[in-house]
Amino acid sequence: MSTGFTEPAKKHLGQNFLHEKGVIDKIVQAINPQPGDAIVEIGPGQGALTFPLLKRHGALTAIEFDRDLHTPLQAAARAHGQLKLIEGDVLGVNFSTLAAELAPSEGKIRLVGNLPYNLSSPILFHALDHAACIRDMHFMLQKEVVERMAAEPGSKVYGRLSVMLQAYCSVTPLFVVPPGAFRPAPKVDSAVVRLVPKPTQQVLVSDHTRFAHVVRAAFGQRRKTLRNALNGVADSAAIEAAGLRPDARAEQIAVADFVHLANLLTANEPAGG
Repeated sequence: MSTGFTEPAKKHLGQNFLHEKGVIDKIVQAINPQPGDAIVEIGPGQGALTFPLLKRHGALTAIEFDRDLHTPLQAAARAHGQLKLIEGDVLGVNFSTLAAELAPSEGKIRLVGNLPYNLSSPILFHALDHAACIRDMHFMLQKEVVERMAAEPGSKVYGRLSVMLQAYCSVTPLFVVPPGAFRPAPKVDSAVVRLVPKPTQQVLVSDHTRFAHVVRAAFGQRRKTLRNALNGVADSAAIEAAGLRPDARAEQIAVADFVHLANLLTANEPAGG
Protein backbone atom coordinates (compact mmCIF):
# COMPACT_ATOMS: atom_id res chain seq x y z
CA MET A 1 0.00 0.00 0.00
CA SER A 2 1.52 3.33 -1.00
CA THR A 3 1.82 5.92 1.77
CA GLY A 4 3.23 8.70 -0.38
CA PHE A 5 6.79 8.48 0.99
CA THR A 6 9.33 5.79 1.79
CA GLU A 7 11.51 6.93 4.68
CA PRO A 8 13.68 3.89 5.54
CA ALA A 9 12.98 2.08 8.80
CA LYS A 10 15.40 2.73 11.64
CA LYS A 11 16.42 -0.44 13.41
CA HIS A 12 17.45 1.33 16.63
CA LEU A 13 13.90 2.70 16.95
CA GLY A 14 12.36 -0.74 16.42
CA GLN A 15 10.57 0.42 13.27
CA ASN A 16 8.71 -2.10 11.11
CA PHE A 17 6.33 -0.33 8.74
CA LEU A 18 2.99 -1.99 7.97
CA HIS A 19 2.14 -2.14 4.26
CA GLU A 20 -0.33 -5.02 3.71
CA LYS A 21 -3.66 -3.47 2.67
CA GLY A 22 -5.77 -6.43 3.77
CA VAL A 23 -4.34 -6.24 7.30
CA ILE A 24 -4.75 -2.45 7.42
CA ASP A 25 -8.41 -2.76 6.38
CA LYS A 26 -9.03 -5.34 9.13
CA ILE A 27 -7.50 -3.05 11.75
CA VAL A 28 -9.59 -0.06 10.63
CA GLN A 29 -12.69 -2.27 10.66
CA ALA A 30 -11.85 -3.45 14.20
CA ILE A 31 -11.41 0.14 15.39
CA ASN A 32 -14.63 1.17 13.66
CA PRO A 33 -14.23 4.96 14.05
CA GLN A 34 -17.40 6.85 14.85
CA PRO A 35 -18.23 10.57 14.46
CA GLY A 36 -16.91 12.53 17.40
CA ASP A 37 -14.27 9.97 18.40
CA ALA A 38 -10.96 11.42 19.57
CA ILE A 39 -8.51 8.95 18.06
CA VAL A 40 -4.83 9.08 18.97
CA GLU A 41 -2.32 6.99 17.03
CA ILE A 42 0.97 6.01 18.63
CA GLY A 43 3.83 5.82 16.12
CA PRO A 44 2.21 6.52 12.74
CA GLY A 45 5.44 5.70 10.90
CA GLN A 46 4.83 6.09 7.17
CA GLY A 47 1.10 6.53 7.66
CA ALA A 48 -0.07 3.07 6.60
CA LEU A 49 -2.81 3.11 9.25
CA THR A 50 -2.94 6.89 9.65
CA PHE A 51 -4.19 7.70 6.16
CA PRO A 52 -6.97 5.08 5.98
CA LEU A 53 -8.16 6.26 9.41
CA LEU A 54 -8.09 9.86 8.19
CA LYS A 55 -10.10 8.92 5.08
CA ARG A 56 -12.65 7.17 7.27
CA HIS A 57 -12.76 9.64 10.14
CA GLY A 58 -11.48 12.98 8.83
CA ALA A 59 -9.31 13.90 11.81
CA LEU A 60 -6.59 12.20 13.82
CA THR A 61 -3.95 13.01 16.42
CA ALA A 62 -0.67 11.10 16.15
CA ILE A 63 2.41 10.88 18.37
CA GLU A 64 5.67 10.30 16.48
CA PHE A 65 9.16 10.17 18.00
CA ASP A 66 11.10 10.05 14.70
CA ARG A 67 11.52 13.66 13.64
CA ASP A 68 12.45 12.66 10.09
CA LEU A 69 8.89 11.42 9.57
CA HIS A 70 7.10 14.59 10.67
CA THR A 71 7.32 16.65 7.47
CA PRO A 72 6.44 13.84 5.02
CA LEU A 73 3.59 12.69 7.29
CA GLN A 74 2.06 16.16 7.41
CA ALA A 75 2.46 16.64 3.68
CA ALA A 76 0.93 13.29 2.74
CA ALA A 77 -1.90 13.64 5.28
CA ARG A 78 -3.33 16.77 3.64
CA ALA A 79 -4.95 14.67 0.91
CA HIS A 80 -6.79 12.52 3.47
CA GLY A 81 -7.88 14.69 6.40
CA GLN A 82 -6.74 16.77 9.34
CA LEU A 83 -3.68 15.37 11.12
CA LYS A 84 -2.48 16.84 14.39
CA LEU A 85 1.07 15.64 14.98
CA ILE A 86 2.64 15.55 18.44
CA GLU A 87 6.42 15.38 18.31
CA GLY A 88 8.15 13.35 20.98
CA ASP A 89 8.20 10.21 23.10
CA VAL A 90 4.78 8.74 23.86
CA LEU A 91 5.96 7.91 27.39
CA GLY A 92 6.21 11.64 28.02
CA VAL A 93 2.67 12.38 26.79
CA ASN A 94 0.05 12.86 29.49
CA PHE A 95 -2.98 11.05 28.04
CA SER A 96 -5.28 12.57 30.66
CA THR A 97 -4.33 16.10 29.61
CA LEU A 98 -4.63 15.12 25.96
CA ALA A 99 -8.11 13.65 26.53
CA ALA A 100 -9.29 16.84 28.22
CA GLU A 101 -8.05 18.80 25.20
CA LEU A 102 -9.32 16.53 22.42
CA ALA A 103 -12.56 15.32 23.98
CA PRO A 104 -13.69 17.99 26.46
CA SER A 105 -17.24 16.63 26.69
CA GLU A 106 -16.56 12.88 27.11
CA GLY A 107 -13.00 13.23 28.40
CA LYS A 108 -11.92 9.99 26.73
CA ILE A 109 -9.61 9.15 23.83
CA ARG A 110 -9.21 6.02 21.71
CA LEU A 111 -5.63 4.78 21.33
CA VAL A 112 -4.40 2.90 18.26
CA GLY A 113 -1.00 1.94 16.97
CA ASN A 114 1.58 -0.50 15.71
CA LEU A 115 3.78 -0.46 18.80
CA PRO A 116 7.56 -0.97 18.57
CA TYR A 117 8.45 -4.34 20.06
CA ASN A 118 11.16 -2.87 22.29
CA LEU A 119 8.74 -0.42 23.94
CA SER A 120 5.44 -2.28 24.00
CA SER A 121 5.34 -3.08 27.74
CA PRO A 122 6.36 0.43 28.90
CA ILE A 123 3.71 1.93 26.59
CA LEU A 124 1.04 -0.45 27.92
CA PHE A 125 1.87 0.40 31.54
CA HIS A 126 1.88 4.11 30.66
CA ALA A 127 -1.60 3.72 29.17
CA LEU A 128 -2.75 1.91 32.33
CA ASP A 129 -1.73 4.95 34.38
CA HIS A 130 -4.30 6.92 32.38
CA ALA A 131 -6.93 4.20 31.89
CA ALA A 132 -9.72 6.41 33.25
CA CYS A 133 -9.42 8.72 30.23
CA ILE A 134 -9.12 5.97 27.59
CA ARG A 135 -12.22 4.45 25.98
CA ASP A 136 -10.39 1.64 24.23
CA MET A 137 -7.07 0.63 22.68
CA HIS A 138 -6.29 -1.26 19.51
CA PHE A 139 -2.63 -2.20 19.27
CA MET A 140 -0.49 -4.36 17.04
CA LEU A 141 2.20 -6.08 19.06
CA GLN A 142 4.45 -9.07 18.93
CA LYS A 143 2.16 -12.13 19.05
CA GLU A 144 3.99 -13.47 22.09
CA VAL A 145 3.23 -10.26 23.99
CA VAL A 146 -0.48 -10.46 23.11
CA GLU A 147 -0.51 -14.05 24.35
CA ARG A 148 0.99 -12.90 27.65
CA MET A 149 -1.53 -10.06 27.93
CA ALA A 150 -4.51 -12.42 27.59
CA ALA A 151 -3.07 -15.46 29.42
CA GLU A 152 -5.00 -17.19 32.18
CA PRO A 153 -3.64 -18.59 35.48
CA GLY A 154 -1.75 -21.83 34.96
CA SER A 155 -0.46 -20.82 31.55
CA LYS A 156 3.33 -20.75 31.21
CA VAL A 157 3.07 -17.22 29.76
CA TYR A 158 0.77 -15.89 32.52
CA GLY A 159 2.68 -13.22 34.39
CA ARG A 160 2.92 -9.66 35.65
CA LEU A 161 1.69 -8.17 32.35
CA SER A 162 -1.35 -10.49 32.34
CA VAL A 163 -2.36 -9.60 35.90
CA MET A 164 -1.78 -5.85 35.65
CA LEU A 165 -3.68 -5.45 32.38
CA GLN A 166 -6.58 -7.75 33.26
CA ALA A 167 -7.12 -6.02 36.61
CA TYR A 168 -7.94 -2.81 34.77
CA CYS A 169 -9.02 -3.85 31.25
CA SER A 170 -10.78 -6.52 29.26
CA VAL A 171 -8.20 -7.98 26.86
CA THR A 172 -9.33 -9.47 23.54
CA PRO A 173 -6.83 -10.83 20.98
CA LEU A 174 -8.30 -10.17 17.51
CA PHE A 175 -6.11 -11.68 14.78
CA VAL A 176 -2.54 -12.68 13.89
CA VAL A 177 -0.45 -10.68 11.40
CA PRO A 178 2.38 -12.48 9.51
CA PRO A 179 5.87 -10.97 9.14
CA GLY A 180 5.34 -10.32 5.42
CA ALA A 181 2.80 -7.59 6.22
CA PHE A 182 5.70 -5.36 7.34
CA ARG A 183 8.70 -3.74 5.76
CA PRO A 184 11.28 -4.78 6.86
CA ALA A 185 9.72 -8.10 7.87
CA PRO A 186 10.23 -8.93 11.56
CA LYS A 187 11.34 -12.42 12.54
CA VAL A 188 8.16 -13.17 14.49
CA ASP A 189 4.39 -13.05 14.07
CA SER A 190 2.45 -10.04 15.29
CA ALA A 191 -1.12 -9.80 16.56
CA VAL A 192 -3.78 -7.15 17.00
CA VAL A 193 -5.40 -6.83 20.42
CA ARG A 194 -8.27 -4.79 21.83
CA LEU A 195 -8.14 -3.45 25.38
CA VAL A 196 -11.18 -1.82 26.98
CA PRO A 197 -10.56 -0.18 30.37
CA LYS A 198 -13.10 -1.27 32.96
CA PRO A 199 -15.49 1.32 34.42
CA THR A 200 -14.02 2.80 37.59
CA GLN A 201 -16.58 1.03 39.79
CA GLN A 202 -15.47 -2.35 38.39
CA VAL A 203 -11.79 -1.80 39.20
CA LEU A 204 -11.59 -3.29 42.68
CA VAL A 205 -7.99 -2.32 43.47
CA SER A 206 -7.98 -0.07 46.56
CA ASP A 207 -4.33 1.01 46.38
CA HIS A 208 -2.82 0.93 42.89
CA THR A 209 0.78 1.34 44.03
CA ARG A 210 0.56 -1.52 46.54
CA PHE A 211 -1.17 -3.78 44.02
CA ALA A 212 1.58 -3.16 41.47
CA HIS A 213 4.22 -3.82 44.15
CA VAL A 214 2.63 -7.14 45.18
CA VAL A 215 2.31 -8.35 41.58
CA ARG A 216 5.87 -7.30 40.70
CA ALA A 217 7.29 -9.09 43.73
CA ALA A 218 5.22 -12.24 43.16
CA PHE A 219 6.50 -12.67 39.61
CA GLY A 220 10.02 -11.39 40.32
CA GLN A 221 11.31 -14.96 40.54
CA ARG A 222 8.73 -17.23 38.99
CA ARG A 223 9.97 -20.49 40.51
CA LYS A 224 9.65 -19.21 44.07
CA THR A 225 6.58 -19.87 46.18
CA LEU A 226 4.44 -16.94 47.28
CA ARG A 227 5.91 -17.29 50.79
CA ASN A 228 9.41 -16.69 49.46
CA ALA A 229 8.62 -14.32 46.59
CA LEU A 230 6.57 -12.03 48.85
CA ASN A 231 9.06 -12.06 51.71
CA GLY A 232 9.00 -8.54 53.14
CA VAL A 233 5.76 -7.77 51.31
CA ALA A 234 3.27 -10.23 52.81
CA ASP A 235 3.87 -12.95 55.41
CA SER A 236 2.30 -16.41 55.35
CA ALA A 237 -0.53 -15.33 57.65
CA ALA A 238 -1.53 -12.53 55.30
CA ILE A 239 -1.33 -14.84 52.29
CA GLU A 240 -3.54 -17.41 54.05
CA ALA A 241 -5.95 -14.66 55.16
CA ALA A 242 -6.47 -13.90 51.47
CA GLY A 243 -7.45 -17.54 50.93
CA LEU A 244 -4.19 -18.44 49.20
CA ARG A 245 -1.62 -21.12 49.87
CA PRO A 246 1.83 -19.78 50.80
CA ASP A 247 3.43 -22.67 48.89
CA ALA A 248 1.59 -21.77 45.65
CA ARG A 249 3.43 -20.02 42.83
CA ALA A 250 2.42 -16.74 41.27
CA GLU A 251 1.40 -18.25 37.93
CA GLN A 252 -1.31 -20.25 39.74
CA ILE A 253 -2.98 -17.17 41.29
CA ALA A 254 -5.99 -15.53 39.63
CA VAL A 255 -6.13 -11.79 39.02
CA ALA A 256 -8.97 -11.36 41.52
CA ASP A 257 -6.90 -13.13 44.20
CA PHE A 258 -3.95 -10.78 43.67
CA VAL A 259 -6.38 -7.87 44.03
CA HIS A 260 -7.84 -9.39 47.21
CA LEU A 261 -4.39 -9.94 48.75
CA ALA A 262 -3.22 -6.40 47.98
CA ASN A 263 -6.46 -4.94 49.35
CA LEU A 264 -6.11 -6.92 52.58
CA LEU A 265 -2.55 -5.66 53.00
CA THR A 266 -3.79 -2.10 52.48
CA ALA A 267 -6.67 -2.53 54.94
CA ASN A 268 -4.39 -4.03 57.60
CA GLU A 269 -1.64 -1.46 57.24
CA PRO A 270 -1.03 0.33 60.57
CA ALA A 271 -2.17 3.95 60.69
CA GLY A 272 0.61 6.21 59.49
CA GLY A 273 2.37 3.24 57.80
